[in-house]
Amino acid sequence: MIGATGRQGGAVATHLLADGWRVRAVTRKPDGAAAQRLSAHGADVVAADMADRAALSRAFAGVHGVYSVQNTMIGGVDAEIRNGKNVGEVAREAGVRHVVYGSAGVGVPDTGIESWDSKLSVQEHMEKLGLTLTVLRPMAFMELMTDKAFYPAVSTWRVMPKLAGADRPIGWISLDDLGAVAARAFADPDRFVGADLKLVADVQSINQCREIWHAVTGRRPRPFPVPVWLFERMVGTDLTTMWRWLRTARFDIDPAETRQILPTASTVREWLTRRMATATQEPSS
Repeated sequence: MIGATGRQGGAVATHLLADGWRVRAVTRKPDGAAAQRLSAHGADVVAADMADRAALSRAFAGVHGVYSVQNTMIGGVDAEIRNGKNVGEVAREAGVRHVVYGSAGVGVPDTGIESWDSKLSVQEHMEKLGLTLTVLRPMAFMELMTDKAFYPAVSTWRVMPKLAGADRPIGWISLDDLGAVAARAFADPDRFVGADLKLVADVQSINQCREIWHAVTGRRPRPFPVPVWLFERMVGTDLTTMWRWLRTARFDIDPAETRQILPTASTVREWLTRRMATATQEPSS
């Protein structure tokens, strides 16, 4: 499990553990809180950096499958590509029988969106290596509406609709459902090897999400106006490039395929209702 202590990897690891798999959780911070939570649930936490091929080789020794995901925001595009290729090369050397790759975007080349184009480069390299591969392309995560690390009040409710269009249909999926789909891919390789799946559980515009938020919480999303130039100064231009591209692009965001794989996949309303119920039960600090 690459990225086991992150959002995607953590969701995948949780589902694999629940399904009875032995999980080797690879992380740069084995003493961190997320790693310790996985350890408490039975994961074997090991320290490795994707830039360190020797460490990856030790981590992959004897494993059946690898979930691979890299985050552009951590080290930049060049580091993401190098690390993704390292994972693929070491997986082949270790004789890994199934790689599930956590990608992004819609599989269209040359969009100018660096965090999508980089993943196509990694995928192409993995295919050239001859790996037994499944590619998952989650659309927008529902957690973008609530997770403070995603700048939800600024990006999801303000900058994103300004650039992509407030009534533009957006494909959504929760992190938990991504984890469930990845676990099913590992459990049924005959069905999923060679698949390149756009994962979307619900299609709602930002305006529709605002109405759902209001219906579930009884209030509107918190206003936080910010100029586009200031947002770009804070996080770079990749997200704003993505949203401008989405404004006019045409691509398939039908939830039918995802629902065939995971009939229980949550709609935005279902997910937000559960999320709000959980938040009210959490002890305050």
